[in-house]
Amino acid sequence: MIMKMNKLTLSIILAMVLGIATGQILRWYFPEQAQTFADSITILTDIFLNLIKMIIAPLVFTTLTVGIAKMGDSRTVGRVGLKTLSWFMMASVISLLLGLLMVSLLEPGVGLDLALPDSHAATGLEAGGLSLREFVSHAIPKSVIGAMADNEILQIVVFSLFFGLAAAACGEHAKPVISVLSSGADIMLKVTAYVMNFAPFAVFAAIGAMVAKEGSGILLTYGSFMGQFYLSMGLLWLVLIAAGSLFLGGRIRRLLSLMREPLLLAFSTASSESAYPKMLQRLEEFGCSKRISSFVLPMGYSFNLDGSMMYCTFATMFIAQAYGFELSLGQQLTMLLLLMVTSKGMAGVPRASLVVIAATLGQFNIPEAGILLLLGVDHFLDMGRSATNVLGNSIAASVVAKSENALSDTADIVPQPQAEVA
Repeated sequence: MIMKMNKLTLSIILAMVLGIATGQILRWYFPEQAQTFADSITILTDIFLNLIKMIIAPLVFTTLTVGIAKMGDSRTVGRVGLKTLSWFMMASVISLLLGLLMVSLLEPGVGLDLALPDSHAATGLEAGGLSLREFVSHAIPKSVIGAMADNEILQIVVFSLFFGLAAAACGEHAKPVISVLSSGADIMLKVTAYVMNFAPFAVFAAIGAMVAKEGSGILLTYGSFMGQFYLSMGLLWLVLIAAGSLFLGGRIRRLLSLMREPLLLAFSTASSESAYPKMLQRLEEFGCSKRISSFVLPMGYSFNLDGSMMYCTFATMFIAQAYGFELSLGQQLTMLLLLMVTSKGMAGVPRASLVVIAATLGQFNIPEAGILLLLGVDHFLDMGRSATNVLGNSIAASVVAKSENALSDTADIVPQPQAEVA
């Protein structure tokens, strides 16, 4: 198993182990330096995530525009879009319902009997979940330059849809532009390979800083809640993989093998964004047409955050249980519908899941300060959420490609060179 891993994957795993060890050693022997170390070393993580953000906008625009232009007419785009959104809706409902079912069965907050917090307790978050009207309005960019500057993926997707459809309608006249954009996409993928060489250093910094500040003891304090959440997340993985295997058959194992590195990246950096460029490459190696994957993945980052959606229901009910609030079945169903809408605006928002949860709590008169119960371990939970988002979107892209007869046999795919660690 280990021999099959490339150097980057091994480096990331090693960086995680070294990060944990370094952070814990600082906690034991140099506690007065732990905070300073954490504040200083995270510059490596910031650099990596900024590099990722630097390439996301041009990568999404070029690959999505070229993909749509090569699809041809708008009917093909509409058909693929309908299939994509249908899969996303199914996955969203499953994630929300499974989260609600598991938190109701496991009852992680029952028995805590916490006193209601001060209504003025500061959470550091703005409980401003997007309404449906705000979401639709926000999706339309006022300026494509502004959307790219702010890395508003959904807005970039909307502009790319219009641009790609217009290019397809122009036919031969637009081919030189599409050719330039196709070359631009290839260049951005090469830039991605360079950026990925920095990933192990960012992983070491993120894990080391986290353990240095919080200590491994926080995992024991919240161990029961975290264990139950990860158990629920594991069940979601099984459901998503089972749903994917209905369409992909035995090839689902090959997909999971190829996605190992993007999953590791998302988990260790707690950012599904960091895995996006590598996902595009891995899906192409799997045989997924680039025009399909470059269409599905950007949409998935706004509409198919399976791990984040499960966490929203799980965490909201946990807080309600901890304070002794009982929600009726009708209220729970209302909560699911509310989360179905508000969660679609969480892409690109810092600590987005917590913002959505805070907004949801307020709708049911549950103290928003209950978010404070989660802040200490949110990063650990975000690691699992991010990896789950990557899994869900990779399966979605593969299934849509299969339904469009755009999934080649892996034997016909020329393997792409792997990014080496400098």
